[in-house]
Amino acid sequence: MTDAAPRKRTSRAATKPKSTEPIDEATGEPAEPPSAPEMDAAGEAARPAKSRRADGLPRRGPSSPAAEERSSLDLARRIVELAEDKKAADIVLLDLSPLTTVADYFVICSGGSERQLEAIAGGVISGLRDEKVRPFGREGTAASHWILVDYGSVIVHVFTPPERDFYQLERHWSEAKTVLRLQ
Repeated sequence: MTDAAPRKRTSRAATKPKSTEPIDEATGEPAEPPSAPEMDAAGEAARPAKSRRADGLPRRGPSSPAAEERSSLDLARRIVELAEDKKAADIVLLDLSPLTTVADYFVICSGGSERQLEAIAGGVISGLRDEKVRPFGREGTAASHWILVDYGSVIVHVFTPPERDFYQLERHWSEAKTVLRLQ
């Protein structure tokens, strides 16, 4: 004889099992499952050849179909123009493509106040939105004195001068080629 307490029986008839199949909302019928990605020899999802750079490293994709038509350098130069329109100071465009896959270009600029930081970042975002290019994300606030806007192949850093001096991104990426510097 065992000392175990008897188990309480539950009725499965009272609970209806939930279906895990996706349902097509238009027809109400079970939807076709998504096709599995092709796998390479290592068992990882294979990427198309065009997503690799000449040196074999992966390339970050464009942020929207409109960005596909525009090169990374063209996008970076447009960002510089938009930042300049909002009176950004000390604008630097760095070419990172030979050094990392994080991004092809950094645009680094400064604003004199929290309000100007917001105006610069907002001007870049709204100017490119008008051209059907949307950012992957935005980090930081004007109150933090550093706003980062990620466009995939181009990353925009908007600093107040003290934060820019503290973090010294240009020195950290000193091996990157300076494409453009506007004082």
